[in-house]
Amino acid sequence: MEKLYYTIGEVADIMKVSVSLVRFWSNSFPYFAKIKRNAKGNRLYRVEDIAVLKQIQHLVKVKGMTLEGAQAELALNSSSVDRRVRTIESLKEIRRQLAEIRNFL
Repeated sequence: MEKLYYTIGEVADIMKVSVSLVRFWSNSFPYFAKIKRNAKGNRLYRVEDIAVLKQIQHLVKVKGMTLEGAQAELALNSSSVDRRVRTIESLKEIRRQLAEIRNFL
């Protein structure tokens, strides 16, 4: 069963980036990633928020876009960006599984 909310540390581990980078992207894209806070003020991320952060990561880190360019791209084509990110993640998982199979042979 999937959790409803993830802490910023868990999100950083999932995305394999630093906590400060997740915090920076959360602050830079408040319209796209609607982060909740608990009573202590800690950020809590939903699965949808993590998907948006992965889209931001793809646009900024892989495609080399500026933050403004990434915001514009998400505003215009967030569904196509999401499909590309999901495809890349699927291909990485297939590669990992193939490497495991090769190691068993």
